[in-house]
Amino acid sequence: MSKKIQSIRGMNDLLPSESALWQYLEQTVANVVGRYGYQEIRFPIVEQTELFKRSIGEVTDIVEKEMYTFADRNDESITLRPEGTACCVRACLQHGLLDNQQVQRLWYSGPMFRYEKPQKGRLRQFHQIGVESFGMASADIDAEMIILTARLWQQLGVSDALTLQLNSIGSLAARAAYKDALVTYLNAHIEQLDEDSVKRLTTNPLRILDSKSPETQALLNDAPSLVDYLDEESKAHFAELTALLDVAGVAYTLNPRLVRGLDYYSKTVFEWVTDKLGAQGTVCAGGRYDGLVEQLGGKPVAGIGFAMGIERLCLLLEATAAIPASINAAPDVYVVVAGDKAKLAAVALAEQLRSELPNLKLVTHCGGGSFKSQFKKADKSGAAIALVIGDDEAEQALVNVKWLRADKEQQTLAQSAVAALLSAELL
Repeated sequence: MSKKIQSIRGMNDLLPSESALWQYLEQTVANVVGRYGYQEIRFPIVEQTELFKRSIGEVTDIVEKEMYTFADRNDESITLRPEGTACCVRACLQHGLLDNQQVQRLWYSGPMFRYEKPQKGRLRQFHQIGVESFGMASADIDAEMIILTARLWQQLGVSDALTLQLNSIGSLAARAAYKDALVTYLNAHIEQLDEDSVKRLTTNPLRILDSKSPETQALLNDAPSLVDYLDEESKAHFAELTALLDVAGVAYTLNPRLVRGLDYYSKTVFEWVTDKLGAQGTVCAGGRYDGLVEQLGGKPVAGIGFAMGIERLCLLLEATAAIPASINAAPDVYVVVAGDKAKLAAVALAEQLRSELPNLKLVTHCGGGSFKSQFKKADKSGAAIALVIGDDEAEQALVNVKWLRADKEQQTLAQSAVAALLSAELL
């Protein structure tokens, strides 16, 4: 016997028992963002490698260590997308969606790919929902993005499990001045830094601020603070943002060490975090990236966005018992069939019922078998009612109605009367 082929490590199957939760989450997100005027955009999962080098930054962990990059048949370097913002900007530029400073509110969903050590809440193929807006430089769109996510948590019933962390990392010039001061300070204490932080000192020193090393975090207590280097425009922008969040009733925690991991961020950065998922506590994160469009070849256009991990949100829904019972609902009706004439009658009746009762979940038994075996499957399906048709019933246009979950007498009806019964009893 041939060896069974397994899925690639860190790239998981989504089984039927799990897909209903994903559909519920995706539909809830689509409904919420749609109410705010965001439209869906879709783009390929493969892009030119240069797109991510120019946007994310060549010295980031993502580009250096984590991307799935390979040469295609034309020997061009292409990459499975590790995130969606750069793809969204590329699509907008390619199709003229940002010409003449057009305002855009967009969202997307789908798989992303990073070569990381697989663990709970962190996979090599993971799925994100991203929301992006362009052409609005003022803090009100930053606030809208965050308020939108707060409303989503309310809809999903997980508000109490999430905390908003907020920071401003200022302009490019402000960050450059701060980076110089931070590097000077850390070089004077380099022997106290963890190994990863020593590497980042010459490549991406701001990432040291979110080091997981307790010793490094203790060292940072006396380090220069980014807030002292913010330019006046960034300070005013952040003050307006916090005022808007206050009036909207969205609570937040100021985190001066929150910088995010991608080079394109500026001014506002934020994360929604939870203590319900262990180490993988960030379920939604984003920020402003006013220079990214120009960096990718367009004219300067303001932008801000965020992404949320579908796998982590599903884990959070499970951890907080926020999964509605209705999403895994059993069929309403199971049709039990025995006999050649009954098969014809069952198909006709089933399609009639599906047409007359669009919300009815009805399963017709296929594959033959005795009444006893079919009733076992009907019971296992969780259906409330079994409609039983044999050849005798088919000839007389009748159907037997058997209640599977309620203590009610079986009854025989004309097939034309079944829709009315089901509508009254189940819908």
